[in-house]
Amino acid sequence: MKTRKPIGQILMEMGVIKKEQLAKALELQQESGAKLGETLIRMGAAKAEDITKALGEQFDFPVVDLDSTPAAAEAIDAVPKNVAKQHNILPVAKDGAALTVAISDPLDLYAMDNLRFILNSEIKCVLAPAESITEAIERYYGTEESTVDNMLQEFTDSDITTSETAEGGTVAAGAEDADAPIIRLVTLLISEALRSRASDIHIEPLQNRLRIRYRIDGVCQEIDSPPKRLQGAIISRVKIMAGIDIAEKRRPTDGRIGIKINGVGLDLRVSCLPATNGESVVMRLLRKESILINLQELGFHEDDYKRFLSIIKRPNGIFLVTGPTGSGKTTTLYAALNELNRPDKKIITAENPVEYNLSGVNQAEVKEKIGLTFGAILRSMLRQAPNVILVGEIRDKETAEIAVQAALTGHLVFSTLHTNDAPSAITRLIDIGVKPFLVASAVQAIMAQRLVRCICEQCKEPAEPDPKSMMLLKIKPEDMKGITLYKGRGCPNCSNTGNRGRTGVFELMEMNRELRELAFKQKPVAEIRKQAKMSGMYTLEQDGIRKSFAGTTTLEEVIKNTARDESE
Repeated sequence: MKTRKPIGQILMEMGVIKKEQLAKALELQQESGAKLGETLIRMGAAKAEDITKALGEQFDFPVVDLDSTPAAAEAIDAVPKNVAKQHNILPVAKDGAALTVAISDPLDLYAMDNLRFILNSEIKCVLAPAESITEAIERYYGTEESTVDNMLQEFTDSDITTSETAEGGTVAAGAEDADAPIIRLVTLLISEALRSRASDIHIEPLQNRLRIRYRIDGVCQEIDSPPKRLQGAIISRVKIMAGIDIAEKRRPTDGRIGIKINGVGLDLRVSCLPATNGESVVMRLLRKESILINLQELGFHEDDYKRFLSIIKRPNGIFLVTGPTGSGKTTTLYAALNELNRPDKKIITAENPVEYNLSGVNQAEVKEKIGLTFGAILRSMLRQAPNVILVGEIRDKETAEIAVQAALTGHLVFSTLHTNDAPSAITRLIDIGVKPFLVASAVQAIMAQRLVRCICEQCKEPAEPDPKSMMLLKIKPEDMKGITLYKGRGCPNCSNTGNRGRTGVFELMEMNRELRELAFKQKPVAEIRKQAKMSGMYTLEQDGIRKSFAGTTTLEEVIKNTARDESE
């Protein structure tokens, strides 16, 4: 009998992972009990397609691309939709009594036996990633509830009635029934957001209508919205799911929802804000796998990546990441912690709130009501003898001073600041109240970042340079020699936007003797920025231009997302 190679060995032979990554994945697998393939995907070391190819080699199964290989109509007709969804399989071909189905797990023998019994057919298997199978099931079978628009067509005035609670709150009648239309509608809104790769769901009551928007790749897109009469019922349902008091409509409230959709575990952070026409609700979708990203996947240029790696491996000092809300600061810091997370290092974080649970990291959540502030947690942290400390945000003098003291006493401290660029963080710390000589001594490096949309790979095509964009970015015609710019034409893969996914643009300022001297003397930001450029710092704008020249993004995206200094 032929001995099967371990999947880790196959992936190494394919050149997908290295020996160190396999060792780390096996260590994490022992802690979590998850499959090795799932662990490697969460680490960012491999993609679902890589795992599927390796499984195909391991079990000698053909691998199929469901996007380019159409499924036969007679095969789809042979398997009921509920069976396909239950086992997450897609019938792709039928030859007499034999049925070929796409599966994602070759070891799911129960599903295969069940299919043979239900369908009374011989079953042949091909492999495809689980997510591709789920999308293909939706594509081939369709459903009356596949879009919010179709779901809304089912509603009549009698479907939703609202009743006043004793406290004056409004709840959907029949809310205890899991099949109640309003419950199905809210669940559908969340599942559609997940399928659309949205980061947020915005439920916004306007004067004459209820508007629902998804934020996809940083841009809000309106979807088919329910009628105004469903406003109270929808908001009440969301608040019930999030554990928020539905009677409280005068003050801002927040909560969390844990939900599993299509096998994907989601954590939703819910915020309710009283507004003129009713409560505005925002749900932020947090996926665990999205935060466990590999450092190389953040979008660093090779030079910046090497510098970043050397900085985060220093024994002490402060490393600051700056940028506005939604610029990916948390993702970058978690990726850095993931890189440093080894058995010989103790890592403690103070966050507000803890968005993702990291295996092997001690995470503390800020609770202002009981006096558990960033400063209080930081003081306690130092008695825990950590090697690495993450402070969610430096926002006051107390937190800043304790972080500086921690850095000067042999700890590596990561934190965030809200400034427009890297040089501004120096003056910001001094403005908060930290003494200039302490800033000059403690800070090792500061990195500003933004997120820009990537050009869709499936409809990418050459584009003529826009003279206005070139003028705004100060690009000369001679700079464009041998360079081809690209844009997305628009296709189903990117919802006809021409963009799919986002990548980071970075401004990494590593402190040196000259910059420390300028910080100590409290020199203006312009002078610090000039010296940082002379020391090899690429600005956000320059890094964006590098990425547009490489065909990753467009010049228009760079202009839209990077702050420009008009004086330069």
